[in-house]
Amino acid sequence: MSDKQSLPKSLLEWEIPLNIKELKYFMEHLDPDHDWVLQAQQGDKHAFDCLVLKYQIKINKLVGHYVFDPQEALDLSQEVFIKAYRALPQFRGNSAFYTWLYRIAINTAKNYVSIKVPDQLNENVVYVRLTENATPEHQAIRDEIEQTLFHAIDSLPEELRMAIRLRELEGLSYEDIAEKMQCPIGTVRSRIFRARECIDKKLKPFFDE
Repeated sequence: MSDKQSLPKSLLEWEIPLNIKELKYFMEHLDPDHDWVLQAQQGDKHAFDCLVLKYQIKINKLVGHYVFDPQEALDLSQEVFIKAYRALPQFRGNSAFYTWLYRIAINTAKNYVSIKVPDQLNENVVYVRLTENATPEHQAIRDEIEQTLFHAIDSLPEELRMAIRLRELEGLSYEDIAEKMQCPIGTVRSRIFRARECIDKKLKPFFDE
């Protein structure tokens, strides 16, 4: 990665924060993503540092599903945030910032794996192989499904969208979601069920014969 002089401090001094209490404070008490994104787009590097602090562990875990070597995953996570920072002027807020960042992470990880996958797996590093027999047609359909999925999530009512994101994208338990959303577990289950129903309706045409 070159030309790093203009990057925010968090991307230059890249590490996963160890102070979980500090991380939770940032996530629960500071400004929401929308404000940080606007400030970062106006040149406030500290605002982008806040977004990095909030999401770097999640992104590191996400790319870790594709490449399991910790240092490789850490480097790849840094690359994700560098790409996001440089593409930030093009972010128009048509989706949530994390949804946009999630897409960058997935595409970066897939591209990395497609190039880096060795002929024989190294005993210390396990890579997830892409489907070897995927045709361009299959890939186009898969991309369309993914795009439809994200659009379906973004179009949900706020309480359903938040519940399904916390469950499916962030992997939180029902108990943690209930605490975060300040509602009973039964309400969380109901919201996630309704969200999945709405998403299934949007994806149904892809799976009907």
